[in-house]
Amino acid sequence: MEAPQETKSSSAMMVEDRIARLKQERNAVILAHNYTHGDVQDIADFTGDSLGLSQKAASTNADIIVFCGVHFMAETAAILSPQKRVLMPDGNAGCPMANMVTPRELAEMKAEHPDAIVVTYVNSSAAIKAMSDVCCTSANALDIVRCIPEDRKILFVPDRNLGHYVARTLNRDIILWNGFCPTHERMLPEQVLAIKAEHPDALFVAHPECRPQVLDLADAVASTTGMLAYCAKSDAREFIIGTELGLLHRLKKDNPGKSFYLASPIADCPNMKLATLAKIRWCLEDLSGEVRVAEDIAKQARKPIERMLDVTLLEAFLKGE
Repeated sequence: MEAPQETKSSSAMMVEDRIARLKQERNAVILAHNYTHGDVQDIADFTGDSLGLSQKAASTNADIIVFCGVHFMAETAAILSPQKRVLMPDGNAGCPMANMVTPRELAEMKAEHPDAIVVTYVNSSAAIKAMSDVCCTSANALDIVRCIPEDRKILFVPDRNLGHYVARTLNRDIILWNGFCPTHERMLPEQVLAIKAEHPDALFVAHPECRPQVLDLADAVASTTGMLAYCAKSDAREFIIGTELGLLHRLKKDNPGKSFYLASPIADCPNMKLATLAKIRWCLEDLSGEVRVAEDIAKQARKPIERMLDVTLLEAFLKGE
């Protein structure tokens, strides 16, 4: 017997309708990271990774950005869209990895390695970006490091796993900050092997924030955006996904004829799940949860982001121009 289809409750539909009206009244755009709840992704104007969402928002004529993600993402949106108001549905949505490096700690490490180029993952606070030389994403980290001459020292902040992946792939000696994403760190190789045993025909796609031992088991290593593209293009029908469980919503939606399995049963980021439809409605009603970045920090943080987005700016910086 076929299972009955799930239908939205009338209360949920009322909240969605209210959000739609408020969004129009406020001239707002809603951004949802790939790791947020499925119903949040479904009502968003744009869904994607953190930097891509901020770039999308900057290109719109919206007055207000509602960012459903974690705090550093909203900060990046505020840096790239200084003329817009950036709101978060829940201000408690922080990022543990971003919190693993403070300005004081980074200043001490830079003093120990004064000649090092500081490459900072975008999963970091605005204050840390402001102290960096160039930013990177999980998708372009390899390309950014390739641009840096091999005789230059590199300090990679804050994700040791992404940094290790870059160092190993490019055979570079990189100084790694001892930070990590708890959600990806919890994924263990024995969990992956158990899932692979259950689904022997499935391809394993892993995020570079995973442990090196997990990446060793992967058929492909990719960012969330890269995973979406890889699974869409592949002829395979089954995939084991080594990242936060929220991505499965988009994967299943985009690929109805394919099956997806989580690499770990506990690959869940509680901070990403703090944004809910009710909180989005309240946020738009009250214009609450505004995220601001001090002008001096925003000015400095914009430089390493721009160097990441425009390689000619990075090359000029490396030449001391």
